[in-house]
Amino acid sequence: MEELDVKPWYKQFWPWFLICIPVSSFIVGGIVVNFATDGTNSLVVDDYYKEGKSINARLDKIEKAKSLGISTRLNITDDVISVEFLSGAPQTREALKLDFFHVTLEERDFFVLLSADASGIYRAQNDTSVEGKWRLRLTPLDESWKVQKTITLPTSKATSFNP
Repeated sequence: MEELDVKPWYKQFWPWFLICIPVSSFIVGGIVVNFATDGTNSLVVDDYYKEGKSINARLDKIEKAKSLGISTRLNITDDVISVEFLSGAPQTREALKLDFFHVTLEERDFFVLLSADASGIYRAQNDTSVEGKWRLRLTPLDESWKVQKTITLPTSKATSFNP
């Protein structure tokens, strides 16, 4: 009789191949579950009633800016942000807050405080990258009025920034 040289099962290809299929399914399933439970969506609002009330308050601030006749020109270069009032400039020349809200990435949101120079132009230094689509909001520190606009940056010319 002939003796067959039989290898043990763990040295053969097919058992390992058949074991790898369910193991890889568990690994991929774990990765998918991790992505699904990783965090909350910051763009989704839970309390719609409260959000609706705050929208009405925001609209009142825009109407106040219109009644004051505020008209500005916004210029953003690599390192300087400037806002020039064409009409309706604040008489007190207090600092203004310019908020940058990225349209999709909340972690990129930031703000700058603009202060008036001797010629009445509000300026601030900028060391944050502002490439992409942004929602901008200009308010005084007491937030009595508001001017907002959505723009794509960088832009080579000054932008009208009116309520």
